[in-house]
Amino acid sequence: MSAEPVPTGARPSMHTLFDSATAYGIGGVESAAPPPPIQAVLFDFVNTLFQMIEVADWLRLVAADTGRPGALDDPAAAEAVVADLATAYQRPDVLAAQVGRDRSMTAHRDAMIAWFAAVPFLRGHEPAAHARMIDAGSWRPYPDTAPVLRTLRERGLRVGVVSDIAWDIRVFADRHGLGGLIDAWALSFEAGREKPDPELFRKACAGLGADPRATLMVGDNPARDGGAAAAGLRCYILPAEHRTGERGLRAVLDLIGPR
Repeated sequence: MSAEPVPTGARPSMHTLFDSATAYGIGGVESAAPPPPIQAVLFDFVNTLFQMIEVADWLRLVAADTGRPGALDDPAAAEAVVADLATAYQRPDVLAAQVGRDRSMTAHRDAMIAWFAAVPFLRGHEPAAHARMIDAGSWRPYPDTAPVLRTLRERGLRVGVVSDIAWDIRVFADRHGLGGLIDAWALSFEAGREKPDPELFRKACAGLGADPRATLMVGDNPARDGGAAAAGLRCYILPAEHRTGERGLRAVLDLIGPR
């Protein structure tokens, strides 16, 4: 039995003084029964299935794109620009420009240009830096992404992606032969809403034909990806750490169990 969503504006039921906030409701039979087995898995994309190339490598590509090949071959020079990027991102005006950036490509481009304009090495080259950032060649899957997706397919589970992103990342999956392993995509720029909005997770579940209560959400951001819990999903949150090897996705297979 599928859980019925709570209508917008409706007063939620209270069962205990310390109920968790939810955007859905279940009946008495469901609340007493064991949770349903996992039938589908949703993944965040950035820093969960895929990651961008190292910042210094991206900067060197931008340098080449803008007629400055070799400008950052010295590691110390590259590190200085990386430090400038980190500092610029903390500026109040730059942070303000990031709000809602993944609801459209225009908003994202404006947000990135505001950031890059605050970095001396990128100032005047913001469009080229943005173009290189969203280029498929600047992104790669983690080593365990393909094996885990293939195993889920073999076990008969449907797989979806829920991502706060401002451009079509399906081409990234296709580039690495993974597109056929993903059954549904819920992308913020297409939905006009960002995580943790429950509607984005519901959209992904609907695309899979999956009951949210029988779906697992996997991501690296507890505030955004963990918001799936309010829509009835179970969540697995990965450590928010930079990985150069496997991401740790094989633990998802243990949560699912054998089929």
